[in-house]
Amino acid sequence: MRTVTVRSPSFPDAPTEEPLSIEAGRLWQVLCGDGGHWRLGIFSPEATSPEDCPELERHSCPELFLLLEGRLTLLLHDGDQVVQLPLEPGRPVLVRQPHAGFCPDGPFTGRALVVERDAFSTEYRDAAGWRSP
Repeated sequence: MRTVTVRSPSFPDAPTEEPLSIEAGRLWQVLCGDGGHWRLGIFSPEATSPEDCPELERHSCPELFLLLEGRLTLLLHDGDQVVQLPLEPGRPVLVRQPHAGFCPDGPFTGRALVVERDAFSTEYRDAAGWRSP
């Protein structure tokens, strides 16, 4: 297991009243935020199957996922097993469980908007490391 801590402010300066630039081919890109409150980013995994996701992550706070384009499936550990949750356009999902994601149509072919806190910690473990005792 490893832990990563994110401290505020955890987002770049962003221009206001103009479009933000989203870079292709990136797993995670933080776009903007509000110091001490929230940050917003784009999640687009290179993984194309559950087998490409050797570890799951769990934040110390929930995060919201909203599919923007393509297909993207979240892997969620429910305490006993890993289940797949395909994201649907226009249907946000609030995630508290250990999770990872993959794009079944190819690397970086799905994109989700993610909203999370500006400061938090994240634990990373393989799926077996999240099993209930």
